[in-house]
Amino acid sequence: MINMTPAAIKAVQRFIRGSETPVIGLRLTISGGGCSGLQYGMKLENEKADDDWELEVEGVKVLVDAMTFPMIDNVTVDFVDTLTHTGFKFDNPNASAQCSCGSSFSV
Repeated sequence: MINMTPAAIKAVQRFIRGSETPVIGLRLTISGGGCSGLQYGMKLENEKADDDWELEVEGVKVLVDAMTFPMIDNVTVDFVDTLTHTGFKFDNPNASAQCSCGSSFSV
C-alpha cells in the first residue's frame, strides 16, 4: 500500500495536468544515494512495465517495480511548501534510518 496526503495528491495531479506528453501515472523509484544510502525518486510515467505493481491512490495511478515495492510498502508521500523546503517528503515505516529532509533512507 502507498499512502499520499491530500497535499501530495494535489501536487501530483497538477504535474500530470501540466505534462506535455501523455501520462498514465506516477512512478516511485529507489536508487543508491543520499545521506542515508538510498534515495526516493518520482517521475511521471507513460507506460507500465510487466513487473510493475499498480495502485490507485485517491484517483492517482502509482506504479512501483517489483524490487522496489517491499522497501516502500506503507510509505506515506507528502508535499510540503515552507520557507526552507518545497517538495515531496516520504515517511517510510520500513526504514531503519532516515535523513531529516525525508528524501533518503536505509533499510
